[in-house]
Amino acid sequence: ERARQTAPAIVFLDEVDAIASSRGEGHEVTERVVSQLLTEMDRAADHPKLMVLAATNRKHDIDPAILRPGRLEQHIEVPEPDREARREILSVHTEGAPLADDVDLDEMAETTAGYSGAEIEALVREASMRAIRRAAADIDPDEVEEQADSVSITDGDFEKARETLDDQQ
Repeated sequence: ERARQTAPAIVFLDEVDAIASSRGEGHEVTERVVSQLLTEMDRAADHPKLMVLAATNRKHDIDPAILRPGRLEQHIEVPEPDREARREILSVHTEGAPLADDVDLDEMAETTAGYSGAEIEALVREASMRAIRRAAADIDPDEVEEQADSVSITDGDFEKARETLDDQQ
């Protein structure tokens, strides 16, 4: 209702599968939520200055009625990054990072096949935190500022980060 009142507007539903799963497979409450969402999407379709966008990683879990023309009718699939794209993502997220000599971003781009851009970013962040924790354990608290340049992210930090992320999935 608020979007209709303030149009032009875009309503973005992130992880739409969480509220729009297929009817008949879930709870009665889920079915009511999906029915209400369908009603609201039909009302939005009648408004020329209102657009509804949605994102999901699980399109197959969405009720087919939501995907029909007049609702979410155009579908754009964003594929997983290829090796070159993964290498570029790694470059962006490690720019300025103190990488040890044993870190090979080209090799890492090869071994991260199947990772999304967000997963690669999480990998770099986790490896960085591991390097900081490892260094902090060896540094006297009074010498932290002087020793900050001695922190480096090693291939081992990346391997342990990968294990941690794989365990979380």
